[in-house]
Amino acid sequence: MQSMAATAGSSSSSSVSRGWAAVRRCPSPSLALRHAAFSSSASCCRVAGAGAPVLPLGIRGGRLLLPCPLLPEGGKNGPLTRRMTAAAAAAAAASPSAEGDGKPAIPRTVQLGAMILVWYLLNIYFNIYNKLILKAVPFPYTITTFQFASGSFFITLMWLLNLHPKPRLSLQQYAKILPLAIIHVMGNAFTNMSLGKVAVSFTHTIKAMEPFFSVLLSALFLGQAPSLLILGSLVPVVGGVVLASMTEVSFNWIGFWSAMASNVTNQSRNVFSKKLLADKEETLDDINLFSIMTVMSFLLSVPLMLYVEGIKFSPSYLQSTGVNLQELCLKAAIAGTCFHFYQQVSYSLLARISPVTHSVANSVKRVAVIVSSVIFFRTPISPINAFGTALALVGVFLYSQLKKAKPKTKTA
Repeated sequence: MQSMAATAGSSSSSSVSRGWAAVRRCPSPSLALRHAAFSSSASCCRVAGAGAPVLPLGIRGGRLLLPCPLLPEGGKNGPLTRRMTAAAAAAAAASPSAEGDGKPAIPRTVQLGAMILVWYLLNIYFNIYNKLILKAVPFPYTITTFQFASGSFFITLMWLLNLHPKPRLSLQQYAKILPLAIIHVMGNAFTNMSLGKVAVSFTHTIKAMEPFFSVLLSALFLGQAPSLLILGSLVPVVGGVVLASMTEVSFNWIGFWSAMASNVTNQSRNVFSKKLLADKEETLDDINLFSIMTVMSFLLSVPLMLYVEGIKFSPSYLQSTGVNLQELCLKAAIAGTCFHFYQQVSYSLLARISPVTHSVANSVKRVAVIVSSVIFFRTPISPINAFGTALALVGVFLYSQLKKAKPKTKTA
């Protein structure tokens, strides 16, 4: 009798162990617990008469032939399986994602603010180093070509490392981007011509007229006609930038008209790019559009450089002028890197905001560039600079409030 009890006890513990093993393996704990409980109770059936265990119908070896917990009744198409799948999908939808760890997404305003800050910093470094290079070697077309070459290098690296999908375009799409590339070359060449002739502050004073060109071109080509209040809010923006740069004005007609021409070309590029990005038939995003445009601009700027300036940016010429070649190459590399990435950020912003808003942010950026150039080149700061900066910021605030009150512009 004692041996029989021991045997029954060991069988019971073995069944319990197997039942809890099923619990650990089973994706549905409730089914596995029912299996374990029934297995335990079945193994505890006691002997009758001669002491042999009573084996109820459907039981072999003291275990009930239950359906496998991993295969519920009805198989994979059964009602229980469908209910379990629906419950799992609902739980997955309700639970926070593993990537975000339950943290909310970055608000759009914070994201745009961070992009604008990076845009400002890269532009400040570019203007300072670019001015130093143009003072050493006054070849604007050659420097423009070098800047496009730097951008093409980073773009090729991005595509080779699969950091961004490579575009697959037709000849018709390349034909649409070609005018943008031509305008892109002209805008940057005019900017470098102006920076080579006049001070940084004066160039950006003239380029502060961009919002007006943006409003005009947006009305002509995009059919967007802002109200008189919105147009009036741009007056203190431009006026503030003009006042902020009055202490560094060094008038020169070549520099003046070059900066004015860069206004027209850059804003034409922004408006036409916005129109191309808004075309639903096109598969281009803002990064690939800017990348293709930069590579095409490099290919277009090379013959222009050779025709206008020839090959003057050579080591022998630099040594004859007494320029430190190593220092110049370092400054050129920094300027080219900042040039590419500030333009990239600018294009990414253009895909998220309107051309007029982009121009207003660009005008405020000019205040930062003017102030930083004054500090870097040790130019005294007058009260007019501080007043102009404050006036420009007030204009931006008025513009943003008017856009919130009336977000949709009139359609011409």
